[in-house]
Amino acid sequence: MLCSYHTHTYRCHHAQGEDEEYVLRAIDAGMTELGFADHVPYPMDGFCSKFRMPLTDAAGYFESLTALREKYKEQIKIYIGFEAEYYQRWFEGLLRILEDYPCDYLIQGQHFLGNEIDPKERYMSKPFEEESELERYVLQVCEGLRTGVFSYLAHPDIANFIGDDATYRKHMSLLCRTAKQLDIPLEINGLGIRTERTYPTLRFWKLAGEIGCKAVFGCDAHAPEDVWDAASYETAKKIANDCGLQLLERADLHPPLGKIGG
Repeated sequence: MLCSYHTHTYRCHHAQGEDEEYVLRAIDAGMTELGFADHVPYPMDGFCSKFRMPLTDAAGYFESLTALREKYKEQIKIYIGFEAEYYQRWFEGLLRILEDYPCDYLIQGQHFLGNEIDPKERYMSKPFEEESELERYVLQVCEGLRTGVFSYLAHPDIANFIGDDATYRKHMSLLCRTAKQLDIPLEINGLGIRTERTYPTLRFWKLAGEIGCKAVFGCDAHAPEDVWDAASYETAKKIANDCGLQLLERADLHPPLGKIGG
């Protein structure tokens, strides 16, 4: 495991450790690239999320990681980005905020259906069986992918649909076909493996393999020791091999600004 681009920091309120500890862990493990993608500070009509970085921390985030990138430039390549949901209502506002920062990339991580403000909306890892909500999740994810701003899709199988396989395939095949058409990799998520969550789920990855999607591994590190996650990486490789997926050694990261509508 040489590269991972899904690393959080203490600024999101549910990760721990100092920025430099993550970098040193990666260097000690012989990694060549490390990408930080903390939960982006989303402009949501003044709503203050408890699980993402506040905007007041964004400048310090880039200052700290830029300094570490320079300090360790002979030992590892460091990228600075964010993990972001696609919320159509506030998305262009988010991109305007990012114009003030040297953001290397975005990854899409769709934790919520609709948005996280409306109490009627769903956190996607909670079990559900309504077909209409699975369809909404897929359509929202695909709309986000089509903006062209995201380098890859994190934990695409987070939707914990407990209905029948035929319905699951009917809708998730659209997600996989869209990712393939746009040449956007799908992430096999290390946090899900480490903590035995409902994802990765083989019924998704078998479908992705049938359609011919590309996969990438993301540690989804919330502590320095998570950065070098060899056991989870071996599990991810087995999933890819068993499902006929191409597991990329590294992701092709691109800056998000100017990409919307591409």
